[in-house]
Amino acid sequence: MPNEYHSQKLLERMKRLRELQRELPEVCSDYFIAIEQQTSALTRLSYAYDLKLFFQYLSDELPKFGGKSVRDFSVEDIRNVTKQDLERYARYLSFYVKNEQQDDGGTASKEYSNHEYGIKRKYASLRAFYKYLFSDGQIESNTAALVPLPKLHEHAIIRLDIDEVARILDVAETGQSLPKTYQKFHNVTRKRDLAMLSLFLGTGIRISECVGLNIDDFDFEQNAFVVTRKGGKEVILYLSDEVAGALKDYLAERKEIEALPGHENAFFLSIQRRRITQRAVENMVKKYAAVAAPLKKKISPHKLRSTFGTNLYRETGDIYLVADVLGHSDVNTTRKHYAAISEDHRRIAAEKTVLREDSVHGDRPEV
Repeated sequence: MPNEYHSQKLLERMKRLRELQRELPEVCSDYFIAIEQQTSALTRLSYAYDLKLFFQYLSDELPKFGGKSVRDFSVEDIRNVTKQDLERYARYLSFYVKNEQQDDGGTASKEYSNHEYGIKRKYASLRAFYKYLFSDGQIESNTAALVPLPKLHEHAIIRLDIDEVARILDVAETGQSLPKTYQKFHNVTRKRDLAMLSLFLGTGIRISECVGLNIDDFDFEQNAFVVTRKGGKEVILYLSDEVAGALKDYLAERKEIEALPGHENAFFLSIQRRRITQRAVENMVKKYAAVAAPLKKKISPHKLRSTFGTNLYRETGDIYLVADVLGHSDVNTTRKHYAAISEDHRRIAAEKTVLREDSVHGDRPEV
């Protein structure tokens, strides 16, 4: 039986995609139909947001389109977009202002900015759209393919080391060193938070997979659980005794809580007795990480996932195993994130290789 949380998320995304398609040029609807079998609803929704932003740029920034509404753009208009127009789009993406509808019916201006990763992703969406138009014979040249993607600068991958992993679990268990504003709720959330942190650090699941877990997804006789991956695929993962113990301690408490209607089967609940949200989980991780690893900023559930992947790769050296457990569809994605560990291994190998003992101690005879 499909997980109802993920089924509901899928329906919400499909509904939002249909709403966006009514705001986009007609050719975009054909595009989304064409890519439906090869992409997830979340991917198509991201493409829709990116394409709306692109057409808004054409309308707002290029005088030749005369402020045309996004919906009214035609394939002929797309043919008139030059390589220079697309190159200027990168500058636009670095900082732009959007007028957004407010709850009271009015509009307000909001500023946005993108760094190189955000710009690259939006260009990738645009390239996919242009590739479809070109392959379908609707445009004579794939202009987007002529624009180079932004160069990405390497950033240090932030993970917790072994001592920090122990500390973050200790802080969650004891509440020690937490600010007073958090300590008064700590007894209420202690077992839940320890179970979630243990699950991230012990299995490497994604935050969306964590919040979507149901009580009946777990089989503690086998120390196994079902997780719904991207695209809706269900896989079975296994738990260490330590992680299973933390989860069972929380489950005993969870069964005493009467969840609100519609949330009865949710494994992790908020204080309000609803299925916990991704934002709440992010805040929970940030709270404990600030005490356990104060020098490492921006510790998130994804960083805990990276910590698990790092530890698994160091223990096994098997990149294919890491890719499978993390749910990466392409092992190159895994290799890119854990290449630095391979370099550590190679450096250790070099340091362990001694050709002449006396050269190490600096007492080689003179010649």
